[in-house]
Amino acid sequence: MALPAAAQSREPTALVDQQHCMFCHTSDAPFLAPSFRQIAERYRGKPEAAAMLEQKLRVGGRAHWGDIAMPLPAERGGPLTADDAHVLVQWVLSQ
Repeated sequence: MALPAAAQSREPTALVDQQHCMFCHTSDAPFLAPSFRQIAERYRGKPEAAAMLEQKLRVGGRAHWGDIAMPLPAERGGPLTADDAHVLVQWVLSQ
């Protein structure tokens, strides 16, 4: 179930563009990777999820949704600070 529009965070467009998120993800339909909405639905309400997702953004990680793993930062836009990873994850989880 999606949150009301007012409860959703504003897209951090510069970070989304820098990290090339839309090369693999879309807002609401699976593409090469799960949609942001699917990620939010799977992990919403799980206390450990945000930290795990932030770590995955910062260093890459194994595939949880099929055969494609999260690319390393160097393959998708460069290093990501802990603060920037937090911003992206909070936005995704608000979908």
